[in-house]
Amino acid sequence: MALPYLEAVLCFMILMYIFETYLDIRQHRALKLPTLPKPLLGVISDEKFERSRAYSLDKSYFHFVHEAVTILMDTTILYYRVLPWFWKKSGELVTNVGLNAENEIIHTLAFLAGAMVWSQITDLPFSLYSTFVIEARHGFNKQTIWLFIRDMIKGILLSMILGPPIVAAIIYIVQIGGPYLAIYLWGFMFVLALLMMTIYPIVIAPLFNKFTPLPEGVLREKIEKLAASLKFPLKKLFVVDGSTRSSHSNAYMYGFFKNKRIVLYDTLIQQCSNEDEIVSVIAHELGHWKLNHTVYSFVAVQLLMFLQFGGYTLVRNSKDLFESFGFEDQPIIIGLIIFQHTIIPIQHLLSFCLNLVSRAFEFQADAFAKNLGYAPQLRAALVKLQEENLSAMNTDPWYSAYHYSHPPLVERLQALEDSDSKKED
Repeated sequence: MALPYLEAVLCFMILMYIFETYLDIRQHRALKLPTLPKPLLGVISDEKFERSRAYSLDKSYFHFVHEAVTILMDTTILYYRVLPWFWKKSGELVTNVGLNAENEIIHTLAFLAGAMVWSQITDLPFSLYSTFVIEARHGFNKQTIWLFIRDMIKGILLSMILGPPIVAAIIYIVQIGGPYLAIYLWGFMFVLALLMMTIYPIVIAPLFNKFTPLPEGVLREKIEKLAASLKFPLKKLFVVDGSTRSSHSNAYMYGFFKNKRIVLYDTLIQQCSNEDEIVSVIAHELGHWKLNHTVYSFVAVQLLMFLQFGGYTLVRNSKDLFESFGFEDQPIIIGLIIFQHTIIPIQHLLSFCLNLVSRAFEFQADAFAKNLGYAPQLRAALVKLQEENLSAMNTDPWYSAYHYSHPPLVERLQALEDSDSKKED
């Protein structure tokens, strides 16, 4: 008799949904508060606060519906053994088109192709509503429906190009891995991560956005001067046309070793008319680099990945586990899917821990920018970006501690003020 793995997984999923819904309710109540938190009184305009409140509440209502539909679909698929049925049907399809269903790679690709179609169909209504109703209602969406469809098609084509060789490699590694399977899988994913970090900004991202060099001028001079003062090996400085899709703003860095690049969203430049405010944001990002936050985060993710692969090697040949989910055989891709479901509680705990680390890194990067003399500019930039992005002004402490990888604005401003007070003392 198979052990009740499926029932345990369903129980975990439902319990996590209940817990996270409780946090969502707490956050929803915070969003409904009619006044700004005290530290933001006189800092954020009433007009921006009301717009932010309306935007956050709209997203919150949408989130409740999306999560309810998602848990309903996921539990239904598992409880009614849809996965084994779909695996069987994908094998029949492979046979009907004249291919060999006994070839696990071919069978798996057919299964994943069907899963991708299902995912696109079920996610599309939510994506459309989020983009063309909520984001448009609050002035953020800049996409046309044709640009949305074009991006979706590009994403599907990329999946069709990149997916098969990656899936085939994983299956082959599991087939020949033996006692060193966890090491081989981790090594492959490590190399793949480095490869994707290299080709994504150079090959993939330009398929969706236009990257142009930041024009000569005061802003470019100040960023280059700051980078040089920190010995940051800046090779290229780009502006990306984020405004073609959204009016949300951002900035980021990428590149290995002595070949670093900085990318500014055009919306960031538009929203921060003062060059020093933009430079303060870059100073914050350079703080992450100088303090090795990216390296630490990458190492942590790799360690967690290795531990997951180690766990997978322990259960991949468990006949009871597969039988509990309705499978008579033990397909590799199904084993990976089932394993991801069985470690749901651990995944949520690890995600929470990573968020704690990320929040600590954000405070450190803010302090780094402040120590460079950008405290007033960074405060102004944080407030302006909070206003322009209509980010939530009131946040529930439990919700933000569990979900946020970045501290709320109130906490960041308070940390900057506290560090000022300590210096004065």
